[in-house]
Amino acid sequence: MRIVLASSNPHKVKEMNEIVSNTGLEFVLPPHGFDPVEDGETFEENSKIKALAAWGLTKTWTLADDSGLCIKALGGKPGIYSARYAETPQKRIERVLSEMEGVKDREAEFVCAMTLVNPEGEVEFAYKGACRGSITQEASGSNGFGYDPIFLLEGRDVTMAELSESEKNRISHRSVALREVIKYLTNRFQ
Repeated sequence: MRIVLASSNPHKVKEMNEIVSNTGLEFVLPPHGFDPVEDGETFEENSKIKALAAWGLTKTWTLADDSGLCIKALGGKPGIYSARYAETPQKRIERVLSEMEGVKDREAEFVCAMTLVNPEGEVEFAYKGACRGSITQEASGSNGFGYDPIFLLEGRDVTMAELSESEKNRISHRSVALREVIKYLTNRFQ
């Protein structure tokens, strides 16, 4: 089953296709012109906006995710602004580390809200996954992207960026949410 992934990020499509390998699902990018305004106030709202925008272009099954880093001591920031917290990935990491300087409680979580829209344009299923951890004092690791080098996994002594791609795909916030989508689709089409 082909599902349009409401994203313009080919890396995300590749990551999601690796997670769903051997399930019969395949994600593809939306057609040219996909550029919705993400003006929701939550991950769930932005995910729904993107899923419906992709459906508007394709009139087929679409799946969107909206994800980011939420840091307890910063009141949940960067949150829905994770990708826009600074101009570049490196500057975003530097901003977070600067804002966390001297902070003892470094608890954080990666959050991913997914919305599945059916060919009739209705929200068929939605789920929010999370991966818990904390913010490190400095960046470590070269795998992954975004805030992965400063996110220390709960109960482990490694950052998300120190994991292999396959290991990350087993435990990430995106994989947690995507497994629920897969479970839903499997049950629906059995």
